[in-house]
Amino acid sequence: MKKREPISHIMTKSVITANENDGLRKVVEKLKLNTIRHIPIVKGKEVVGIISRSDINRLTFGALFEGQEGADEAILDMLTISQVMTSKPKTVSSDTIIRDLAEIFVKEEFHALPVIDNGELKGIVTTTDVVKYFLEQYD
Repeated sequence: MKKREPISHIMTKSVITANENDGLRKVVEKLKLNTIRHIPIVKGKEVVGIISRSDINRLTFGALFEGQEGADEAILDMLTISQVMTSKPKTVSSDTIIRDLAEIFVKEEFHALPVIDNGELKGIVTTTDVVKYFLEQYD
């Protein structure tokens, strides 16, 4: 197993983002359309938050991702992204070692972190990325 491999080898580099001024409905559409579970929220080039499917599911009891679109859509019109997102999310740099990232995920119970280099969003890395990496080490 490679001991000091950076997360730049496993992160998703083409990141789907939402603007902090977008509506929650747009965030849900992006999550569904791109089959992703986390979306960084940006203001210009700065990452100001992150929203997960779990955040939306807590508001809508999961109905929006289970084909029951009409069930809780009113909630999406009542709340703003700023009210739902995790503000000022923890971030990592692309040279963070995968093992160190795994420790962060375990200790702090995150499932995704934006990857920031020199103040710019370079990617996103998830627990799934880490698990896939570890599985590849056993092939």
